[in-house]
Amino acid sequence: MKITYLGHSCFCFEAKDGTKLITDPYTRVGYELPRGLTADIVLVSHGHFDHAYLNAIGGMPTVLSESGNYTIKGISVKGMDTWHDPKQGALRGKNVVFQFVMDGITFCHFGDLGEEYSDKTAQAVSDADVWLIPVGGTYTIDALQAREYADKLMPKLLIPMHYRPADGGLDIAPIADFLSKVQPEKVIACPDGEYLLTADKIEDMAGEILYMERSK
Repeated sequence: MKITYLGHSCFCFEAKDGTKLITDPYTRVGYELPRGLTADIVLVSHGHFDHAYLNAIGGMPTVLSESGNYTIKGISVKGMDTWHDPKQGALRGKNVVFQFVMDGITFCHFGDLGEEYSDKTAQAVSDADVWLIPVGGTYTIDALQAREYADKLMPKLLIPMHYRPADGGLDIAPIADFLSKVQPEKVIACPDGEYLLTADKIEDMAGEILYMERSK
């Protein structure tokens, strides 16, 4: 399968059969999504402008934005309620963490997770092979908190997201804050924003960190 990082918390996952799943499409973050995006499934962790810009996605996709268990085009998806802030939603409301299986690989997209570390949340996603986790702070957990999740229960592959690139317009931290807190030899650089991953390949990974720059 091909993973394309579209910026912020937005990724496109394309399965071997061509099925496409997109997470958290955005607008007004200092840069724009590429034109002509289409998907079969769109996951929306919460309704804020930088995670729920559905007008950018064509193809009449099925949109999931609530917790629950779903099966769409052979892809199983599980949504779990969490909080967007450390005060049980009093500041920014609810966030849905989505776990899904494509091409034999289990992914977990943490959305805008903002609550303090909890064993309950960590254990709920402990069977995921790949974590996509926010690291920018301010509106989500920051680099140290993301590191805490990883230290307690490291997946085979971790992909940081929701950080500020050079042309970003949101007051969140750059990726350097997170990369400075991990072992350099564990980092896989992906400057073109596209990465091919298979179930066989993921089995040989053990705590690697995939640093993806935005595909433009």
